[in-house]
Amino acid sequence: MTTPWNAVDPAEVRRTIEVAVDEDLRLGPDVTTEATVPADAVGVAEVVAREAGVVAGVPVAVEVLRAVASRLGVEASAEEVLDDGSRVAAGDVVLRITGPVRCLLTAERTLLNFLGQLSGVATETAAWVSEVVGTDARIRDTRKTVPGMRALQKYAVVCGGGVNHRMALGDAALIKDNHVAAAGSVAAAFRAVQEHVPGIAIEVECDTVEQVREAVAAGAELVLLDNMTLAETREAVAVCRAAGVRTEASGGLTLDRAAEVAAAGVDYMAVGALTHSAPVLDLGLDLR
Repeated sequence: MTTPWNAVDPAEVRRTIEVAVDEDLRLGPDVTTEATVPADAVGVAEVVAREAGVVAGVPVAVEVLRAVASRLGVEASAEEVLDDGSRVAAGDVVLRITGPVRCLLTAERTLLNFLGQLSGVATETAAWVSEVVGTDARIRDTRKTVPGMRALQKYAVVCGGGVNHRMALGDAALIKDNHVAAAGSVAAAFRAVQEHVPGIAIEVECDTVEQVREAVAAGAELVLLDNMTLAETREAVAVCRAAGVRTEASGGLTLDRAAEVAAAGVDYMAVGALTHSAPVLDLGLDLR
């Protein structure tokens, strides 16, 4: 599954932005800006990278500007200097915005919050992707996303060269240890899901190579190798590959070990850190 910008629900993006703008304006207008900037002042500001990284969220930043302009009853425009997925160096201009200065400064922090957070996700993803170049492994996200930001964060993962796992609980099944415990066995859990939702994609989490064999025998097409050692990963991959089953490594993955895990032959590597702990990319807004 992938999430290009045209697949992101515009209504969902607008709702997320409105919540963020409300956080800034629910107690009144930007008193500092209104006190220091003349009402008729018009200007240009640029979003500039303060460090190297990969950009994501430029269209979101534009929508933030539009939302703030609408709240203030003014008009503002934006020029997307760089596309999402572009690599930037310190000093590169990412976005140029024009309009009443009060509007530009009122939008500044919310605009940068979205752009910095999403660019951080894209940058972190790109770092992982670069570590597995030359292998068949793809870097994949998880559901460990910031509440309310899942679609945007998963979009940012794609901007960084990664691929998406399921978007929610209903578009694919992931049988985990608690499901196995409730059903009685891996095979029983697999059959239960098959019967409940015929045709749905089913991934089975396995802690041991024996569980991998059970999942493969049950008919799984994708097996998640949870916190396995490198030797166990290789053995599990061999079992799955012989049966035409794809594999995904998960748990305990670190960037410095990414290459060796990928070299073990897994098809995917599930990395929660892409979305739950990626450092925000440092970007600033400079009034020209």
